[in-house]
Amino acid sequence: MSRSDNMHQTSSTVDAAITAFRAGQPVLIHDAADREGETDLVYPAGGVTPDAVARLRNDAGGLICTALSHEVAETLELPFLQETIDHPLAADHDLDYDERSSFSLTVNHRDTFTGITDEDRALTITELASVAADPDVETFAEEFRAPGHVHLLKAAPNLLADRMGHTELGIALADAADQAPAVVVCEMLDDETGKALPPAAAQAYGERNDIPYVEGRDLVERLS
Repeated sequence: MSRSDNMHQTSSTVDAAITAFRAGQPVLIHDAADREGETDLVYPAGGVTPDAVARLRNDAGGLICTALSHEVAETLELPFLQETIDHPLAADHDLDYDERSSFSLTVNHRDTFTGITDEDRALTITELASVAADPDVETFAEEFRAPGHVHLLKAAPNLLADRMGHTELGIALADAADQAPAVVVCEMLDDETGKALPPAAAQAYGERNDIPYVEGRDLVERLS
């Protein structure tokens, strides 16, 4: 494949991802072989239904998290969790793939029951999208409680210029698709090995289910 053909294919895959996200549909994002080496199933948070939560837990199988932009998280006074844990377990929190974790608090919407059902998690996630579109800490505290069953992730301040995790890749994609700065990410796992689903298998899953697959480097090149 020539360089021009490769550039055209890259542009097409990124365009397909943006189009899907703009329509509230999911995409598959592979971060990088030299990072986590994982493909996440990613939804704009406002497009998550109970059926989407079922797909995330059944087809993806990883941890269902909702990522928020740094600005929204700061407005809502959400910390990076590792900076707030007063316990020996939080010391020397070294990661092989990055400098820090994006994890923040866990939450449930106050209208949920246990918070873990597909309906409950879908409600919490879609309401998080609403809050992200117009963040206010008092409204957030009135509508949500912690701890809960939806893990929140806090993006880096300068997104892809600071960090190229699925948190930042998803938020950058949401921005390009004119969606609220809130996305759901969940790792695709391999039922046979228990490890991350290989990129080729993730691509095949996307083709079977009409879900665009995009490499993180292509999103960085296009959206940075």
